[in-house]
Amino acid sequence: KTALSSLIRNLKKKKIVSVTCYNNLSQSHSRSGGSMKGHESKMARMEDILNLPVQDPPCAEFSAAHITWVKVEGGRQGGDDIALIPFSRVDDFVKGESSKAECPASFRIESRRKRSEGSISKPRVDGYLEYTLYWCSYGPEDYRDCESGLGDGSNFKPATGKGSRPGRRHMMRGCLCHFTVKRLYTRPLLALIIYNQRKHVDKTGSPCHGILDQDAVGTRAMYAPRISEELRQKVMSMLYVGISLDNIIQHHMEVVQGHGGPHNRDDFLTRNDVRNIERVIRNTSHEVHIDDACSVKIWVQRHQKHVFYFQDASASEPFILGIQTDWQLQQMLRHGQNGSVASHSTFGSKKLKYPLSTLLVFDSSRNAIPVAWVITSSLTGQDIHKWVGSLAERLRTKDSRWRLNAFLVDDPSFGFSVIRDAFQCRVLLCVWHVRRAWIRSLLKTCCNIDIQREMFKHLGWILCSSRSVPNVMDAVQEFMEVFVDQSAFMDYFKSQWSPYIESWVSCIRSLPVAGPEPHAAIESYHRRLKYKLLNDQYANFWPRIDWLIHTLTTEFHSLYWLDQYTVETGYFSNLRDESFSTNAWYQALHIPDNDVILDEQNLQVAKVISQTDRNLAYTIWNPGSEFSLCDCHWSNLGNLCKHVIKVAMMCKNRQVARPLLAAQIYRQTLLSLLHNPPDDPVVLDHAILCTTRLQQDIKGWEDLSNSGLLQHLPPELNSQMADNTLLFARSH
Repeated sequence: KTALSSLIRNLKKKKIVSVTCYNNLSQSHSRSGGSMKGHESKMARMEDILNLPVQDPPCAEFSAAHITWVKVEGGRQGGDDIALIPFSRVDDFVKGESSKAECPASFRIESRRKRSEGSISKPRVDGYLEYTLYWCSYGPEDYRDCESGLGDGSNFKPATGKGSRPGRRHMMRGCLCHFTVKRLYTRPLLALIIYNQRKHVDKTGSPCHGILDQDAVGTRAMYAPRISEELRQKVMSMLYVGISLDNIIQHHMEVVQGHGGPHNRDDFLTRNDVRNIERVIRNTSHEVHIDDACSVKIWVQRHQKHVFYFQDASASEPFILGIQTDWQLQQMLRHGQNGSVASHSTFGSKKLKYPLSTLLVFDSSRNAIPVAWVITSSLTGQDIHKWVGSLAERLRTKDSRWRLNAFLVDDPSFGFSVIRDAFQCRVLLCVWHVRRAWIRSLLKTCCNIDIQREMFKHLGWILCSSRSVPNVMDAVQEFMEVFVDQSAFMDYFKSQWSPYIESWVSCIRSLPVAGPEPHAAIESYHRRLKYKLLNDQYANFWPRIDWLIHTLTTEFHSLYWLDQYTVETGYFSNLRDESFSTNAWYQALHIPDNDVILDEQNLQVAKVISQTDRNLAYTIWNPGSEFSLCDCHWSNLGNLCKHVIKVAMMCKNRQVARPLLAAQIYRQTLLSLLHNPPDDPVVLDHAILCTTRLQQDIKGWEDLSNSGLLQHLPPELNSQMADNTLLFARSH
């Protein structure tokens, strides 16, 4: 018994040593990578998926090669590769997987299921809100040998049990590559990717399409089975602007020849491809349901990737729909980077069912490009906090380094702090809407040109009321008494502007004002939008939101796409809308400085020599202000002309106006600190920190001024704002 007990003890000791050595060896093998290949990591159980890192590659589109995969141990997904990514980047992953050079593909949605929140009391760790199965379009069926009668009858029925797809028999090559995307129930912002088969192979394990498939060499199976979504949208835009099928094919052939012949499926664009797209356009109607609200919901469901925010109307909540196409997103990322975004709000409030607001960026030709549309049943400024964060997050998801320099608002009701928090940028006030409305009303109601100019100048003074008139309504009353004989304009002003003038003045006192340069670009967009949407021939459609959405995202969207495409490539210049090349801001840049006659000692008037008739000179009254007027034909129609903008640029360049408001405040703050240094070292450190931040802000304002976006304020308002801001700085 003693010997047996000793033997058992020795065996136990040996087992412990063996197990310890085996565990150490396994851990060492795992750290070194072992037999794992590529980006795969050690086996994990499905219960541990929420502990996996969320991977968000910095590139615009990414594939499986950019992700570190983990193999699942056990369960229904045993042996599959899994990874977590942001749900908002699923489309980028699908595009990246479809663009592999060695095996171009097109992944279709084979099946999809959805659940509503709260439908499961105890969800699994991999439980889903949305379940989507993506399968390579070259499978799963295999019809390569069907026509010759050599195929296996079992291949005729697809693995998914959906029956045959006779319309796609010619492209079915038995590819088994597929993956599943689950929008997690417990974490809706994340997507779990389960890659069931990462290789594009058939059931024998051999490559079945792409350059690795010897049988596919020299055939279209070398390329993706369908044209890309980018080419599809390009062809649709061409068709919407009226380019014929023959011209589209001819243009495409020239482009392909220009880069040395066909390289991918897009290069094999055929007439049938264009005809199919043309048929889709012809059969598409804005009215997908007789009820407008239902029609809008159906559109939102079908175009989810173009919707960055949606809130259906209810008894307590307004209707809000934010739209941004992929092309608009690209333009906002491109032209908004270290640039400016301007708002064009409450368009069509008198005719459309709900007003339309647009976010605009400015391209190299100083044209305003619409990069987002917001349709809401309430005032835009009241609900901006609901959708602006979603838009900013959408941009940062695409490019985390994207930064905006300034946001121009044209409505005092906008939540300025919300915009600052969302975009981390400066907010400027743009008074283009006020200027345009006032001057056009004056032109209609007042026939005397001299009185028009005096009234317009006086209105500008009211908007920038000085410290000597603390009550803005006193200034309004004085204006009405001086021009009491202009009863038609006074009736308009009382009804349309008197209730809001105080909010405008208050906003101007608290925000820097944008210069007149962007006004011209915004006005150009406004005229084009008005011509397209508010034409009387569409009056029957104004009460329907689905018509507005359809028109914006098809015909109107295509106009701006064609303009940018023409600028970038030079093609179809004969079809370009002339209004894009007659932007007053862009034209002002081409007026020589020598053609501007500006007397710095008398800034009441300025002269600009005509570029077409050298014997003619136009007169600008109140130069350098957004309330300047010119006697040219374009200005007499109520528009902002190139002569007014050129003179404003000259006034800024010659520093005719007073120094920047930010520079004045900075100087006074420094003088205050020098004369009254705080005794408390903590307070002193805080003061130095605030001064440093103010110095950085001044540099930003100078950059905005150099770009033409910042307007110099009147001397009286400069003095008042400097005093108010200095008082605020001292109190803090």
